Amino acid sequence: MMPLIYADTDVPQIIRKIGGNPEVKKHLEDLGFNVGGEVTVVNSLGDNLIVKVKESRVAVSEELARRIMV
Repeated sequence: MMPLIYADTDVPQIIRKIGGNPEVKKHLEDLGFNVGGEVTVVNSLGDNLIVKVKESRVAVSEELARRIMV
């Protein structure tokens, strides 16, 4: 298990755990990040990641990407 920030580009990953306080978890769930769901890193722009989750592309900060374990 590793943080999403270290995942390889264009390789689908399964979300194993989402860390953080309840507000952070709720925010990530609202964006489509759910345990057991699939996420793919599309690109890395500076400290942000562009990820594909549930057929949508979402930008997440490095801080949030470190809370998503794959």
